[in-house]
Amino acid sequence: MQKLKNLSLAFALVVLLITGCAKNQQAVSNLSPENANALNAQHSKFEKSEDPPFTVQTLFAAGQLAETQEAPLAAIAHYQAALRVDPHHRDSLFRVGVLYTKLKDWPRAIGAWKQYIKETKGDATAYANLGFCHDMAGHKDYAEKAYQEAIAHDPTNVICHGNYSLFLSKQGRTEEAAAQWRAVRSESPVNYNLGFIYEQ
Repeated sequence: MQKLKNLSLAFALVVLLITGCAKNQQAVSNLSPENANALNAQHSKFEKSEDPPFTVQTLFAAGQLAETQEAPLAAIAHYQAALRVDPHHRDSLFRVGVLYTKLKDWPRAIGAWKQYIKETKGDATAYANLGFCHDMAGHKDYAEKAYQEAIAHDPTNVICHGNYSLFLSKQGRTEEAAAQWRAVRSESPVNYNLGFIYEQ
C-alpha cells in the first residue's frame, strides 16, 4: 500500500513538472503559432544566407598585399580573380603583366601586355614593356615593332625611347640608339647613356 502511495506521488510530481514547464515555456515565449512559424522561417533564411561576393577592389587589395609579402604567384591569382569579376580592370591587368615580367615567364608576360594594350587602346608604356619581353624571349623583330608602336603612340615618352635605344645598342646600331636618346634628352645624357651601354 505504501509503495502504491509513493508511486502515485511520483506520478503527480512528474505531471506537475511537465505542466509547469509547459506553462513557463508559454509564458516566456508568449508567441502565437503563426508568429513562431514566421520566426522559424526567418531563422532558417538567416542560416542559409551566404557571405557577400568579393569585389574587384577587395581582390585587387589582396593582390597588393601578396606582393608586399613577396608572394607573386598568390598575387597573380588574386588579380586574375579580380579579372574574372571585371575583365576590364586595368590595374589588375597591369600588375599581372609586371609580375609575369619579373618572373621571366615571357609567354605569359607577352600575353598580359597584349591584353593590357588592347584594353587601353595602345598604352605606350605597355608597348615598351611588350618590346622588352619580346626582346628577352629572343623575338627581335617583334620587339622592335613593339618599341616603334610605343613611340608612335607617345613620341615624348622617355621610357619608350630609352628602352628602344638600349635594344638598338645591343644590336650594334649605335647611331640609331643615339637618335632615340636625342629625341628626349640633351647631348650630355645621351653620351653618358651610350658610354654606360658600351661599358656593360
